[in-house]
Parts: sequence; C-alpha cells; structure tokens
Amino acid sequence: MDRTVVRAALAALRRTVAGPDYPGVRLPLDRLRHRPRTAAALRTLGLLALLGLALVTAQFLLDSRGLPIATAWVLAILTVAPLPILLTRPLLAWRIMLVGELFGTFNRRQADDAVVVGAGVGEFWPWSPTQILVIVVVLAAVAARVDRAVLAWIGLLSLIPVWIFVSPSNQVGVSLLFVVLLILGDLVRGNLLARRALAEQAELSELEKSRRAVLEERTRIARELHDVVAHHMSMIAVQAETAPYRLAAVPDPARAEFAAIADSARAALTDMRRLLGVLRSESEDPRTAPQPGLADLPALVAAARRAGMAVTLDTDVAAEPSAPVELAAYRIVQEGLANAARHAGGAAVRVTVRDRAGGLAVRVQNTAGGTPAGPDAHGGGQGLVGMRERAVSLGGSFTACPTTDGGYAIDVLLPDDAPRPDEPPRVDHREDGTP
Repeated sequence: MDRTVVRAALAALRRTVAGPDYPGVRLPLDRLRHRPRTAAALRTLGLLALLGLALVTAQFLLDSRGLPIATAWVLAILTVAPLPILLTRPLLAWRIMLVGELFGTFNRRQADDAVVVGAGVGEFWPWSPTQILVIVVVLAAVAARVDRAVLAWIGLLSLIPVWIFVSPSNQVGVSLLFVVLLILGDLVRGNLLARRALAEQAELSELEKSRRAVLEERTRIARELHDVVAHHMSMIAVQAETAPYRLAAVPDPARAEFAAIADSARAALTDMRRLLGVLRSESEDPRTAPQPGLADLPALVAAARRAGMAVTLDTDVAAEPSAPVELAAYRIVQEGLANAARHAGGAAVRVTVRDRAGGLAVRVQNTAGGTPAGPDAHGGGQGLVGMRERAVSLGGSFTACPTTDGGYAIDVLLPDDAPRPDEPPRVDHREDGTP
C-alpha cells in the first residue's frame, strides 16, 4: 500500500479521535436576536426537552437494568449530552456519543434471559430507546459536516460497538442503517458545498460586473472631461497667450496677467491629463507620477500673485511629511487661495504651514474683501467639502469660519505617522509681497 495513503489515513484517524473540531454553524436561535423573549422561551423549552429525555433515560435504566440512581443519571446525561453541542462542536458530540455507545450497555439483560426486572424482561437492543435516537441523529448530523476521510473513520469506529453488543441476527441490518445514514449525510454535505461554491461564483460574477460598470463610468467621465473641460481650458490658454498681440498698447501689468492666466490654464490642463489617465486606467496600482508638495507652495503663491492677489507665505516645517500629507496640504492651500479669489476679491491672504505635535498645521486666512464677488462666487461649489474630505481621510481635523475682522480662515491639522529620516531637510520660506 502506498505510504502516502497510509499517512493520510493515520492523519484522518488522529483528526477523528483527538484533532481540532470543525467550525460551528449558525444556530437557529441566533436569528432571533431582535426577538429576545422568543429566543429565551425557545431556549427554556430546549432545556426542558433535554431534561425530559434525560429523565426518561434514567427511569428506563432504573426499571430495566436495576442500576443505582447515580449510575443511571450519569449514563442518562452521557446519552443526551451530544445534542446541545451537535451544531457547534460536531466531532466532540460524536466522541461523547461513541463513549455512550460503548458504556450505555452496562448491566443489560439479554433477550433470552429468564430474569425478570420489575415489570419487564430482557432487552432486545443493547441501548435504550433514547440512546438509539441520539445515535441516529448524531451520525446523520456529523456526516453532513466532516470530510470523507474523517467520515470513514467515524463510520468504522461507530460500527465496532454494533458488532460487539448487537445480536448476530440484527448486526447486518444495524450496520446497513449506519452506512446509509453516513452516505446520506455525505450527500447532503456535497450538496451544501456545491451550493456554496455556486453562490461564491455568482458573487464573484456580480463583483466583476460591478467593476466593469465602474470602469465604463470612469471612461465616460474621462471622455466628457476631455471633450468639454479640457477643450475649454485649451481655448482659455490660447486666447490668453494671443490676447496681448490682438490688443493695441497693452500695459505691462495686463500683459503679465494674461501670461498668468495662460500658465494657470496650462497647469490645469496638465492636471487634467493626469486625471484622465487615472480614470481611463484599469490598473489599481498606485500612480508613480510626482505629485505636488510643500516645495511647490512658493510657485503656487507666485502664480496667485501674478493673478493679482496679495498673498503672504509663511512655511516653517522642520521634518519632511509623508507624500499623502504633502499632497493634501498643497491641495488645501490651492483651494483656499481659489476660494479667497472668488469670494473676497482684493483681500490680503496669509498662508501658514507649520509643524505641530504629530502632524502638520495648515492655515489659509484672508481679510475682508474689497471687491464684490463675481456672479458665480456663491454657487454650489464643493471646495470646503473637498478640503474637509482630504483632511478627514488622513485622520485630521478641519475648521472653516469667519474671523473677527470680516475675513475668513481655514484651519487644518494633518496627522503624520510616517517614519522620518534622522536629519530631515528643512523647508523654511518666509515671503511677503504685494502685487
């Protein structure tokens, strides 16, 4: 015989006799959590049923076998003990049942004995009626839970007491009954496994359909962005670049402002192309393209100044934050400057980025605006919502409120748990300027 087969059989025997149990199934009473009174009533009825079976078994052992009360009750409890744990601990329930099957024949009277015990005579079966019922239930339930190698040993070990204690005329019939129970239980197990595999496959199919739907929607959004937004941004850039040549005697400040508009439009187009690449890609791998960070804040502020804003930048960061924190800080400052330009035209804006305990503090504050807001300034924008989402996604805090001087302030704290180098580079920019 192949040694591999022998080792597998011995491993299955160890699992059957002393190995770990199989995972339990969900109890029917667990579905009644929203109805605690009903669950409590059913538990009480189940406990009373077990006590009733134990009482009937003990009375049978006292009347038919003349056992002492303590011995009768021990065998009765051993008989019904597998039932309450059958669903949660199937192997343990079978092991207890096997012990009861071996010792449940204690002091049994043979059918051909002339000894009369009480009002009865000898027993035709080695076990009490309750124990026969428990054996049948346990074998059927366990066969539906264990794998076939363990099931083969369960069947073999369960048949040993049959061939020892059952009368020769009934041994074959009882053995066939046990085998049929085990086969039916295994068929039930195979059916359950097939249904579970089919359900998992259906779930995977639904997930794949959902993924494809998301990709199709992303592609549609990317197409719309390219056809509409990118087209208009390109037109803005071209018109801003050609306007000074189409107008006569353009002042230098206006020429610089046109150049700033063109630069901003080209930067927006670059970000738009990067976003379109992400939307069109099916890969879930992180993007490796460089993202803006704290080092890009001076250029952002310079672009805002060229657009006519009075911006002061105060950045004092002793340790380099992680990439997500740097990107969030940059985007928050960018959106804060855009909000100040839309809602408080002509106001002075101060951007402060500093280290705080365990993170990075970002503040964008503007004074009261001297120029009325444009017609679209109070539209349903998502700037504050986006900044809050960025901060919360990193576990930080976000606050936006008016100031006492009539301006507005945005305060964000971005925690950073990323490891830092021993000698981090120092970014220290203090710039004060006016347009």
